[in-house]
Amino acid sequence: MEILSNRVLNMAESETLAMTRIARELREAGKDVISLSIGEPDFNTPNAVKEFAKQAIDENWTHYPPVPGYPELRKAISMKFKRDNNLDYAPEQIIVSTGAKQSIFQVVMTLVNPGDEVIIPTPFWVSYKEIVRVAEGKCVYIPTKIENDFKVTPEQLRAAITPKTKMIMFSSPSNPTGMLYTKEELRAIAEVVKEYPNIIIMADEIYEHINFKGKHESIAQFDFIKEQVVTVNGVAKGFAMTGWRIGFIGAPKFIAAACNKMQGQVTSATCSIAQRATIKAMEMDPATSEDIINMRNTFLKRRDMVYKLLQEIPGFKVRLPQGAFYFFPEVSSLYGKNVPADSEFAKIYKKTKIENSSDLCFYFLYDYNVALVQGIAFGDDNCVRLSYATSEDKLIEAAKRMKAAVEALR
Repeated sequence: MEILSNRVLNMAESETLAMTRIARELREAGKDVISLSIGEPDFNTPNAVKEFAKQAIDENWTHYPPVPGYPELRKAISMKFKRDNNLDYAPEQIIVSTGAKQSIFQVVMTLVNPGDEVIIPTPFWVSYKEIVRVAEGKCVYIPTKIENDFKVTPEQLRAAITPKTKMIMFSSPSNPTGMLYTKEELRAIAEVVKEYPNIIIMADEIYEHINFKGKHESIAQFDFIKEQVVTVNGVAKGFAMTGWRIGFIGAPKFIAAACNKMQGQVTSATCSIAQRATIKAMEMDPATSEDIINMRNTFLKRRDMVYKLLQEIPGFKVRLPQGAFYFFPEVSSLYGKNVPADSEFAKIYKKTKIENSSDLCFYFLYDYNVALVQGIAFGDDNCVRLSYATSEDKLIEAAKRMKAAVEALR
């Protein structure tokens, strides 16, 4: 008898975390691995946030908080939504969780029944599909193209909707592509969804402050659709607070109440000190905060540098990302090529030909010590994802190694 549940047996390991784990193991074995696989800013949390957390410890904010978050924090998030996004979410419409991933999980689990369809444009963040599968929903994928900046069209969306459609999930700025939707593009999507009042949009906006085009646009800004939108955000990316584990939603009251109910039975409230620190983060205006502006400018400089470097690698088809800190180059022209006879990849996997994105990534990793993430993890096997959330020296060296790796293929 199998002891583990089918639920966990059928669940895939997060490919981004898996690649990061393998890269770490190789580094511990003495390999000079440059990891471009993890989605984590290489910045430290702003000093003002850290000082506020220290103050919270000294003031003994060390007891159980309310399940949906401290009232002061929910009020601060409400203010942030209004200031940054022109969204009117009352504090009771906000639920604070242990990271945006938990926020997404709870939204799906409170809305999706077995057999319900969830529309997900590809490429998508790796956990979307597994979360839907845990809820016993059915993922309906809409493929997008690099020529269209990996963005779904209203026509594609309309064609994918059926009587079983319950949710639509997408991110902007996007992980893995770095692309973002304009206000006009979001309005066009909203016009389609408003015709189906029982469909909920989950808008993942965790990268909103890493935006190279100007003002971030939220789909919940349109009054005719806002009661069908759950806005997911957090402090990990825009405030370099990955380890603090704070995410939150702004949602219609009935969805917020349902998430609160579920959270009360699973984790209860998230860390009290991290919540207090997040109050200070929410007070930081992205238009004037030096910490946010400096981080965004650094990412912008790296983006432009990496864009030029990737264009010099044969077989890499690249679009210029407009946000986040990723590139998602199309590399399928390299499939079918043979690796060198003495390749470590060939020894480990007993194959000599690059057939897909996983092969290419493991060839880069084992033969040239560069860790990327295979595009199939994001629903597009023609591409690979790389993060430029690391130093310029490492990015230059990684590009040099990848170019040498590609030129060694035959």
